[in-house]
Amino acid sequence: MYQSHDLTDTIVALATPPGIGAIGVIRLSGKDAIQLVNQTFKGKDLTKQKSHTIHLGTIRDANDHILDEVLTSIFVSPKSYTGENVVEISCHGSNYILQEIIQLFIKNGARMAQPGEFTMRAFLNGKMDLSQAEAVADLIASTSESSHDIAMNQMRGGFSNEIQKLRQELIDFASLIELELDFAEEDVEFADRTKLKELVSKIQKLLRSLIDSFKLGNVIKNGVSTVIAGRPNAGKSTLLNALLNEERAIVSEIAGTTRDTIEEVLNINGIQFRLIDTAGIRDAQDQIEAVGVEKTFEKVSQAALLIYVFDISEMKIDEVLEDIEKLSNEGLHLLIVCNKMDKNPYFKADWLTHPNDPEIDDFYFNVRKTFNSTIQKENIVTASALHKMNIPFLKEKLYESVLSQKINLENTIVTNARHFEALQKADESLNDVLTGMESGITSDFIAMDIRRSLQFLGEITGEISTDDLLGNIFSNFCIGK
Repeated sequence: MYQSHDLTDTIVALATPPGIGAIGVIRLSGKDAIQLVNQTFKGKDLTKQKSHTIHLGTIRDANDHILDEVLTSIFVSPKSYTGENVVEISCHGSNYILQEIIQLFIKNGARMAQPGEFTMRAFLNGKMDLSQAEAVADLIASTSESSHDIAMNQMRGGFSNEIQKLRQELIDFASLIELELDFAEEDVEFADRTKLKELVSKIQKLLRSLIDSFKLGNVIKNGVSTVIAGRPNAGKSTLLNALLNEERAIVSEIAGTTRDTIEEVLNINGIQFRLIDTAGIRDAQDQIEAVGVEKTFEKVSQAALLIYVFDISEMKIDEVLEDIEKLSNEGLHLLIVCNKMDKNPYFKADWLTHPNDPEIDDFYFNVRKTFNSTIQKENIVTASALHKMNIPFLKEKLYESVLSQKINLENTIVTNARHFEALQKADESLNDVLTGMESGITSDFIAMDIRRSLQFLGEITGEISTDDLLGNIFSNFCIGK
């Protein structure tokens, strides 16, 4: 991807989103960046200014025509984002002005930056490692407090420091084993095998903790796919509106109003839930409804969390269990909402809330048995979506269903699928080290397995990388970053 361009060129790009705004920022990077801007800047001589200073002046074209009055920020190498000379020009946010200034710099010798090229140069110049560079993209894309905090922690080196520390300990042992190979004929051991086993076990414990954190990290980064399902007229759309606190879905007494899925995002304590309202599950009355019902099952099969809603004044336990069995899916977390409590608040409410009622115990037992999950009584919520009864409590249950324990953002949480895969492969390689030592294999095979694990850990931070890997990562960045 980047091989067709000289990475020592001076690059230019719009650093702010395209479109009309109060200001726009144009960024340049490269050894000639300051000199190049100075050719068109009327004010102070930028080549003589200190790093991290801002200067007022005008940008003028070849005919000395003023394009705009600007503020120019100077960052002198190596004290800049990319490690090169960097100039950022803040001008008025007119598309015309921005494009004219960019084209002027291109005529004077700069070239348009490729997606992610500023951050790639920062990586190549040692300003950040690869996992930190990837965190830049996550930080830009963050849409909640939790995803922001995790990306910021990673960008500041929290994840990298842990990986590098583990990798260095392995390198120290690998060096001793490699030394043994030079004295193979003398049959000596420089690396204490007991200590090596202890080290590998310690590293695996941390690796597995990071691997396990990926599920939570992925949820925080991408949101929780949450399907609201149930029979027609159970109150699914009313529940969606109540959770969102707005009239998002059409609500009607006519069964089967929802024919297609409706998707909205709900933020609860920094966790985003991608709520999907679906068509009611029943024998379809027409072809359009049949497609809607089919989509319901498709969405449930792809979801992480299911909110099953039923009308407590109309449905029987057997019918509820029948629906749950149809919707059940391995790995799917279930919340059951007993809706329309306002229609029969005495008999059914008592039936579902009295802790000593044997019928409710049978209900919970049957749900657990049918759904094959660890669902607890607390995961069955009585509600009236119409009157917004128990909606705050349901939100608490949604949040708790994702977090088995309180998030501690001081701990490292893995959110990147590439990191997750590399950690798994490193763990597998270390497992091979332990298996090999148990079976008494020779030092050269132990060294080989350790080298493999070092390679996978090195791929995370970029100590071991390929052009294809870098191209794939940085091509997903926005231009200007």
